[in-house]
Amino acid sequence: MKKYFLGAALLASTLSLSAQDRADQQHLDHQDSFSMILLGDPQGYIKYDINQPLFDLQTAWIADNIDNLNIKAVLCTGDLVEQNDNLVRNRHMLNQTSREMWEAISRSFDRLDNKIPYIISTGNHEYGYRHSENGNTKFPEYFPIERNKKWYDCAVAVYPNRNGVESLENAAFEFEQPAWGKILVVCNEFAPRDEVLAWTADLIKSDRFKGHKVIYLTHSLLNERNASRTDNEPYQISPRNWGQQVWDKLLQPSENIVLAICGHTGNPGDFEDSVAYRVDKNSVGRDLHQMMFNVQVLGGGWEGNGGDGWVRILEFKPDGKTIGVKTYSPLFGISPATKHLAHRTGDIDQFEMVIE
Repeated sequence: MKKYFLGAALLASTLSLSAQDRADQQHLDHQDSFSMILLGDPQGYIKYDINQPLFDLQTAWIADNIDNLNIKAVLCTGDLVEQNDNLVRNRHMLNQTSREMWEAISRSFDRLDNKIPYIISTGNHEYGYRHSENGNTKFPEYFPIERNKKWYDCAVAVYPNRNGVESLENAAFEFEQPAWGKILVVCNEFAPRDEVLAWTADLIKSDRFKGHKVIYLTHSLLNERNASRTDNEPYQISPRNWGQQVWDKLLQPSENIVLAICGHTGNPGDFEDSVAYRVDKNSVGRDLHQMMFNVQVLGGGWEGNGGDGWVRILEFKPDGKTIGVKTYSPLFGISPATKHLAHRTGDIDQFEMVIE
C-alpha cells in the first residue's frame, strides 16, 4: 500500500512538472513588477467554432498565470464578435449566428470571472446588425458588472451607452501599486460620442483622479504600420468621433493620460501590418504613448485561425515609470515542438515605454 501511494505521488509530481514545462511558463523581469495582459481583437477566433478553442487557450493561460506574472488586469481592444445581431450566416465561411458568437466569447471570459478584472473597449462589430449601422449592442446583456465580482473592487465610474443604459462600455477602473501609485484605466465605446469624451475628460481631471496615471482604452485610434490616426471611417453609427478627433478633443488636451491602447485596424501581411506605436506630446509637454495591437489576420488572413494566439505582456517595473512590452503566444508556447516560436523579439514586438 505504501508503495502504491509513493508511486501515485511521484506520478502526480511528474505530471505537474510536465504540465509546467509544456506550458512554457513565463516570468517577469523583476520580482517586484506587476503586469497587465493585452488581448487584441478576438473576432477572428470567435466567428468560426473551429477557432474558438484558441481564444479559450488565451484566457485559460491568463488564469493560470495570475500569480506567476502578478497580473492585475486584462485589457481587450474589442471586436468580440463578427456581427452583433445577425441571424443569417451571410458569408461563405461564417458558421456562427451572432448569438452563438456572443455565447462563445462569454464562455471564454468565464475563465477570468471572479479571478481578475478584464476591461474591454467595445468595437464596431459589437454594434448594429452587421456593420455598426446603429448604436444597439448586446454587450450589456452578456457583460453585466455582476458577472465578475473582481469588478466590484476596482470599478469607480460608468457612463450611459448610446441607448441610455449604464454599462461597462464607458467605464473607469482604479488600481494602486506601491511603486506606481494610483492608476486609472478608462475604456470608451467605439467611435465615442462627444459627451463620452467630455465625461472622460472631466473624470480624469477631477480632484479625485487628477493625480492618477491614466491608461485610455479605445477601439479605433491608430492605423497599422505608420500609426497615422483613423479618420472618416465608413460606418453609419452616429454621433461619433474617429481617432483624429479623439486625439484632438481628449488625448492631446489631457495632462495625465500616459498611454492609449487600441486595436481595430490591420491587414494580412507581415506582423508590422497588425501593430503600430507612436509617442506624441500632450498639452503640458508630457509624452503620451499610443499602441495599436490587432493580430487577428495572423494565422491565415481574415479567414484564418484568428491570430496565432498572440498576446502582449505589459510589465510595470518597480521603478514606477517603465513599462516593458513583450509579445508572446500561449498557442506556440504550449508545445515543446513549437515553443521556440512563442516569443517575438523584434523592435516592434519587445520594447519599453518610459512614463515621465
